[in-house]
Amino acid sequence: MTSRPIPRTLCLLLVIAMAAPMLSAQETSANKASAEDAATYNLYFGDLHAHTALSDGVGTPWEAFQMAIDGGADFQALTEHVQFWHAYDAWVMKADEWKELKEAADHFTSEDFVAIPGYETWMLANCGEVNVYNVSELPPANNLGYRYDRLPNFYDWLAEQEGAVGQFNHPLYVSDDFMDYAYYSEVRDVNMCAIEAYNWEYYDPSYQKALDAGWHLMPTANTDTHAGDWIVAHEMRSVLLAKELTADALYDAMRNHRGYGTLDKNLRIEYTLDGAIMGSNLSAADGEYTAWIRISDPDGLEDEITLVEIVTDWGVVAASIPTSGDSVELTVELESEDSRYFYVRVTTVSPLNEEVEGVTAWTSPVWTGL
Repeated sequence: MTSRPIPRTLCLLLVIAMAAPMLSAQETSANKASAEDAATYNLYFGDLHAHTALSDGVGTPWEAFQMAIDGGADFQALTEHVQFWHAYDAWVMKADEWKELKEAADHFTSEDFVAIPGYETWMLANCGEVNVYNVSELPPANNLGYRYDRLPNFYDWLAEQEGAVGQFNHPLYVSDDFMDYAYYSEVRDVNMCAIEAYNWEYYDPSYQKALDAGWHLMPTANTDTHAGDWIVAHEMRSVLLAKELTADALYDAMRNHRGYGTLDKNLRIEYTLDGAIMGSNLSAADGEYTAWIRISDPDGLEDEITLVEIVTDWGVVAASIPTSGDSVELTVELESEDSRYFYVRVTTVSPLNEEVEGVTAWTSPVWTGL
């Protein structure tokens, strides 16, 4: 993708935000309104990408969902491979296995846990792989065409599945980064809702690239485990903001991009822009914005929060705020006439890196409506 120069208005935004980030020393009326809006949602922690022996992992969905429950997860998705442009039979979930996966999900879903049945499409080989959730049927067994036809044909098929949710998986793995996120359209955008910013390596540059190509996406961080150690052996989590712990509420969160990806299993992030929760679209942007951010980690200083950044179009860091401690609350004034979105990036003493600082979390943007 060809990079663009930073617009002049964004240069001004950088100066203003960096020079006067307005850290909140006391609660203002704007802070209170933002906090009240954020408080209408609960944070639910889980994993949106994992496998069992129904495709190329080990174990059963019954074992996987039980282990996730025992590990304290709020939700667990199992996303077995399906492929319908050429066959690796040992790695592909069959119709009877799809039925078993859905039966296991129904069995384990309760008021305290949501089991999500899904699948990972392999028909996009050399273009990318996509997880699909909230569908009742396996995809049609047909050929999606030659390489340059597969992605647009798949997006069109997904757009026809009412309520479906798609996630771009491990963007650079055996793919051309989804051909730089070409083939965007408003119709295709509706059901493509998420992208893995982390899956055993960092893919956040692809998250940025997809946003700049026009897609509206929430970032996730998933285990993609094939090893029978569902969620309990891992720190990474996808976090969904919903009003209740039900499958419909979690799908609604994904479809409305209310969530974030974190490499810390209990890092809590709340973020609003002009009072609108992460994932929102502002309807009346005027070039001046107030970002409110609250971050906390119950593990204390071993997971100290060291840097909070607000990122906008083309990876421009609109505000960079060094922090300390295990809990921070910030109010930041931003100005830009042409920024399309702002999201939050958090650096901590990361548990994945044995107390070495690293980028730990990415939130969904708030889109400005421009």
